[in-house]
Amino acid sequence: MSSKAPFSPSKQRRRGSDPEYDTQAAYRAALAALVNAKARPFATAGRAPMDPSNLTLFFRSQSGISHSLDFPIDVEVDMPPALDVLIASCIPHPAASGYAENESLFYPPSLPLTATLELANHPILEAVRNTLFPALPVGHYLTAVRDKLEIWPKGNGITVQTRPLDNRVATVIVTLPVKFRGGTLVVRSLDGMEEKFYGRGGKGVDLEWAAFLSDCDYEIQPVRSGCRVTISYAVQVKSFGPAGVQPDPLINPSDQFLDLLSPVLNMSRGRRIAFYLTGEYGVNPGDVLAESLVPNLKGGDSILYHALKLYKLAPELRWTAGGYVWAVDQTVEFANEAAESPTASVARQPLSVLSGGRLPPIRGPFSSASEPGEDEVDDLRHRVVKSGAVPINDTDIMIVSDIVTFPGVIAKERVPFVSGLGEIEKLVVNVLLVVYVP
Repeated sequence: MSSKAPFSPSKQRRRGSDPEYDTQAAYRAALAALVNAKARPFATAGRAPMDPSNLTLFFRSQSGISHSLDFPIDVEVDMPPALDVLIASCIPHPAASGYAENESLFYPPSLPLTATLELANHPILEAVRNTLFPALPVGHYLTAVRDKLEIWPKGNGITVQTRPLDNRVATVIVTLPVKFRGGTLVVRSLDGMEEKFYGRGGKGVDLEWAAFLSDCDYEIQPVRSGCRVTISYAVQVKSFGPAGVQPDPLINPSDQFLDLLSPVLNMSRGRRIAFYLTGEYGVNPGDVLAESLVPNLKGGDSILYHALKLYKLAPELRWTAGGYVWAVDQTVEFANEAAESPTASVARQPLSVLSGGRLPPIRGPFSSASEPGEDEVDDLRHRVVKSGAVPINDTDIMIVSDIVTFPGVIAKERVPFVSGLGEIEKLVVNVLLVVYVP
């Protein structure tokens, strides 16, 4: 008589029915969702301190008559005549799916609309930048342009708003102080994540706002009572220079500066001229290209760069040190080991004579934290050549400081390296703004 072994569930089945294992799996899933949301925020919300009684909306009806609408408003208690006129002046959104008691509306963009609400007076854009654009380069700023006013009456249909086809990077929606219930703002990201902002229904002493990235879809769920009124703003990226994420500079060189630059360019035709930068930018030339400084240019450096771009020229930034210059696509990258041998011809040349000519003081000896000896200078020159730098005299670059005295302090950045004696030194590197004038 054969005996059968008692049935024993597999380890996986036992684990699947283990409450502790289920709890740990749920915990890991919750942590993964939290970390994912933290890594890629696509929407945020907050409050702007503003007394609602100080807010006034000025608009023009379809008949051409101007009106003003004061806040706060509770349509369940008293319906202001101006709000009736505003609603009558609006246009319905595209038809929503399903039955809707009332259509959602938006104010025609062809009619003038002004509000005493100015986003520049509140830190809303700074909050949007810190939350949604933490990696926005220095020198880039967010600006807001009023987009549209929308009205969501009681029983509105759910209409997913189409993504605007402009150059905005985000949208800010400010809820005006008109009391309502329901009307939850739902924002969906490109990868399907969803955020819901319930708000306080237009009540309180602060104005509620929400912001989300431009590639998101949003909708307002049905309003159960009252009326939700919002003003949306298109958030755009601007910079103080002509390069960056979206080149759209905020500054323009003065006519006087352009008048001074014009004869220099005319007399430099067919030449490649260079100017030293004068700002301190605090970067390591061994880690970044000189071109990476373009969005961060400041002072006269920014004005000159921008002026050259206005003349349809192509200025570029390059690292330079001790009479040598690196290509625009090269960093000042040193090997930490000592030079193999200072027998190369370039290493045997005196500092004052390179490529057959005398160098100006600013382009002469290499500068480091300590005064290098002759052997150290030869080793340093060997490393510079090995890193890809070439003598300026071997190029067609003409530095303007060779012709006139260069005023001000020349920008100095520093590259750390290990000397032949095993000590940590820093090579002082300058920045050249080079441009060819056809």
